[in-house]
Amino acid sequence: MPMKNLEECGLVKETGFVWMKQKEPYEHFFKGTETLVRYSREVTAYVEKNRMKKMTGVRSRQLLLWVPLSEMSIDDPEGLKITFNTPMGIGRSYPRSAFLEEEEEGGEPQKQ
Repeated sequence: MPMKNLEECGLVKETGFVWMKQKEPYEHFFKGTETLVRYSREVTAYVEKNRMKKMTGVRSRQLLLWVPLSEMSIDDPEGLKITFNTPMGIGRSYPRSAFLEEEEEGGEPQKQ
């Protein structure tokens, strides 16, 4: 997750609960998926192998609406696709490479 000005983060190993706090909300445009994502000041989730569930503080711009994301997972055996789900159970998968290419460019994420 490309978060800026991270002030605090933590992990409760027993439950897998993680939290990240940043100074202010942040928007990031993922070129590989052509998706605008908004990260709230505080983002939380429960982490387990290949999955983040019960996510809070992350929304994706879809058409004219901001849709909350509640789960992110890598389910295929080769780990080539990342699936994002909403609290309503609607999901969308993207190739992992769509996110890696941006990371490899080494550029600073751009605020929209």
